[in-house]
Amino acid sequence: MVHNLPSKPHEIVLRLAAVAALGFVIATLAGCASTPPPDGALNQAQAQLQAARDAGAADYAPVDLDYAQSRFQQAQAAMASRKYEVAATLAAESRADSELARAKARLGAARAQNQSKSQENARMRVEMIDNHANDTVPIPTNVQETESVLPEPAAQGAPPAGGQTQPLRDDNQGGH
Repeated sequence: MVHNLPSKPHEIVLRLAAVAALGFVIATLAGCASTPPPDGALNQAQAQLQAARDAGAADYAPVDLDYAQSRFQQAQAAMASRKYEVAATLAAESRADSELARAKARLGAARAQNQSKSQENARMRVEMIDNHANDTVPIPTNVQETESVLPEPAAQGAPPAGGQTQPLRDDNQGGH
């Protein structure tokens, strides 16, 4: 058996360096292979980002929407650089920011709708008052607007019709 061993010391160092470099490349490739690309996380982040836009986040939560878009773009860049763990983290942050922007947009839209309804109610109230201010139907003279007149209390004796009763008399007042 013939061995081809290097005879010079610098050749030994070169071979050891080549083996170390090969080991490093294999370890690096194995490290990349252990973390799969976060395609699902990016898809979810993109869907949440679109849902936030559809909910009106650009109007009601522009700062949160900008954060979500920025994180999503950073996640895409990390994905392109094969930094899958970083991409997954940024995609999760983008999704969370998108959900917050969407919730704020829904709240803002509900508040705007309430404001609109309140303004419409106020307008209708004023219109109703204006319409009745010009009424030409006279108020009957036997109708009192501010007071209600109650019938006089019935005289002592039998209770009046309608179930009204008289106050109780204290028989012990005479001194027993």
